Amino acid sequence: MNQTSRIISTYSADTFGVCSALFELGGMTVMHDASGCNSTYTTHDEPRWYDMDSMVYISALSEMEAILGDDEKLIGDIVSAAEQLAPRFIAVAGTPIPAMTGFDFYAVAALIEERTGIPAFGFATTGMNTYVHGASMALAALAERFAEAREKEEKTVNLLGLTPLDFSVNGSDGSMVEVLEKNGWRVRARWAMGSSLEEIAASGGTAVNLVVSAGGLGAAKVLQRRFGTPYIVGVPYGKAWTARLLEALETGAQPQMPELDGGDIVLIGEGVTSLSLACAIELETGRSVKVICPTECDGALLRKKDRLCRFEEEIEGALRGAKCIIADPLYRPICPAEAEFRALPAESFSGRIYREQIPNLVKDFDAFVKKLR
Repeated sequence: MNQTSRIISTYSADTFGVCSALFELGGMTVMHDASGCNSTYTTHDEPRWYDMDSMVYISALSEMEAILGDDEKLIGDIVSAAEQLAPRFIAVAGTPIPAMTGFDFYAVAALIEERTGIPAFGFATTGMNTYVHGASMALAALAERFAEAREKEEKTVNLLGLTPLDFSVNGSDGSMVEVLEKNGWRVRARWAMGSSLEEIAASGGTAVNLVVSAGGLGAAKVLQRRFGTPYIVGVPYGKAWTARLLEALETGAQPQMPELDGGDIVLIGEGVTSLSLACAIELETGRSVKVICPTECDGALLRKKDRLCRFEEEIEGALRGAKCIIADPLYRPICPAEAEFRALPAESFSGRIYREQIPNLVKDFDAFVKKLR
């Protein structure tokens, strides 16, 4: 039972990561499920839902269909909807029920594409992994299918892994672009907030990719394999860490991460954003920061003192002895009572509850770190 969350929340599911990554690109995304997933995603995990049109649907899987099959009904419904809506692509993502029945998402996507002539993707998400897994799958599929070979342009960069689940809709995406442009870089595409499918398709001509969350790592590896494009991992937080990232973009080598001994501060969150914030805090304050990553992340990115902890019991144990903890407010009940707690809400963990309190750390890092000195 150590995989059960008794007290804290859970992160947005892999199914929602697919939806979030594809939300702005003109495609049609279908969650294969009975009911409930669509409303959970749109009301809690998708801040763009009320301001931007997107074709996100649910299949309304019935009990008899789950038990006896009848994939043809799903295929027929999607084909009929596609004929009316003319999406740029079609994505079918899984949930726990089709995962248990062994639904073949890839075969169904192939049949849908054959009947409609529209590019179709099947994502065998299960609802049991976090949004990072789903977003990485979706962005990697875009890189594999739509990215085109172009002549390389110097001083151009893509932002990979940009979704509201990690950065909300508080202007962080625009602030990243501003930082890069002020330092002579032109952002070709934002995968996938604020860019069109055409801009994403042109990514093969970009000089370097900047992976700003673990959800962008899959696409980065595909673009490197297909076009030889190097990638750098990190978010431009704070002057010192941003300077290292900018130098890394020039050289194509990963930036050197500071690693002070100990763990005076413990930071809980998604791997890439949390590591970047930890590095920025260490460079600015001289205080050691240990990262606890509860979502999927390449372990090679972590430092010796950082930890991958997926479950509540693991996280609670890793927090023992911490003097200061930075985390979403919903983590507070499992934190040691004697530890100082600094709230840093995450859209992917507490949804819309603290949305108005999520800071734009690219722009307001100095104000945030001032409280940690």
